[in-house]
Amino acid sequence: MPDPSFDVIVLGAGAAGLMCAAEAGKRGRRVLVIERAEKPGKKILISGGGRCNFTNIHAAPERFISANPHFAKSALNRYTPHDFLALVEARGIAWHEKTLGQLFCDGSARQIVDLLLDECAKAGVVIACGADIARVGHAGGRFTVATASQTFEAASLVIATGGPSIPKMGATGYAYALARQFGLKVVEPRPALVPLTLGGEHVLFRELSGVATPVEARCGSAAFREAALFTHRGLSGPAILQVSSYWRPGTPVGIDFLPDEPPGWLVAAKQVNPRATLRSVLRFALPQRLGDALADRLAIEGALANATDAALAGAEARLADWHFMPNGTEGFAKAEVTVGGISTAELSSKTMEARRVPGLYAIGEAVDVTGWLGGYNFQWAWASGWAAGQAV
Repeated sequence: MPDPSFDVIVLGAGAAGLMCAAEAGKRGRRVLVIERAEKPGKKILISGGGRCNFTNIHAAPERFISANPHFAKSALNRYTPHDFLALVEARGIAWHEKTLGQLFCDGSARQIVDLLLDECAKAGVVIACGADIARVGHAGGRFTVATASQTFEAASLVIATGGPSIPKMGATGYAYALARQFGLKVVEPRPALVPLTLGGEHVLFRELSGVATPVEARCGSAAFREAALFTHRGLSGPAILQVSSYWRPGTPVGIDFLPDEPPGWLVAAKQVNPRATLRSVLRFALPQRLGDALADRLAIEGALANATDAALAGAEARLADWHFMPNGTEGFAKAEVTVGGISTAELSSKTMEARRVPGLYAIGEAVDVTGWLGGYNFQWAWASGWAAGQAV
């Protein structure tokens, strides 16, 4: 790579970085992407069980978490799920829609990586993998990036190195260190879309490891109706991963184990079959092991006919809002994404450029914008990468 001078240097060859690089290259910019891993797109390849949940057709701004809930609107409205889907279809990639608007490749996540790499190649983007960054500097309106073998320079620098989730894939908090180097504030990062751990009185629920059931999980004002899964450490499954992004230590998670049942259903069950027991009713409505565990804790013995309506209403209320007090999460090692990151107060919502450092941009998971489970975070990567790619 003899010429060290570029118009744009993008740090990170993930979803956001490759999208930004391709868009900038299409505008005639000379772009270099630097990636510390040996190959680009590693996190894309493992996503969606290897089939890449590449977007969600319901990716509205209110389904993203940020200290500034309005920040993501500009990018998401300018580059929509249908825009990325058009790119997928133009390449002939077969896809299908699963639950709740999630779009997956019929084949492999490799198809999305190849799409991005081909877009970069057509735009003349240079990608350097296996390159650890030794230092980054800024002087005279130019950024310098030194690796072990060479020093590069450019007028624009894009931070697209992601967050610390899934460190076994090489993820680090480097984006935050670099942001602080340039005086940008960072919202404290924490694991998101991550299993929750249980302790104390809830340890007994670990005996249900492997049991899953549809529920409504709630944390604060956030509520999600999907499956919950009991694990040997606590709670997981899509509903739990969703509320984990909103969970903070010391706050409870409420679970409605029978969200489709109308008010008064347990009293009605007594009227229909007075000889039935709470245990038999719960075994019929839920996985047997879970029904038994809940019946043991509700402690209403014998036939429903022997229980007062008030006692049954109390049991019903608890089943509709069973409180768990997690003692933590399984951390960044098991987190799919990160909540927090480079403060949106430091960035332009239109261009993703740092307000106080002209030519410096931050995109994707490095920024304090986190989507729901189900393709939302890829859509933020595409949208924020596209926005920066139009501006660098």
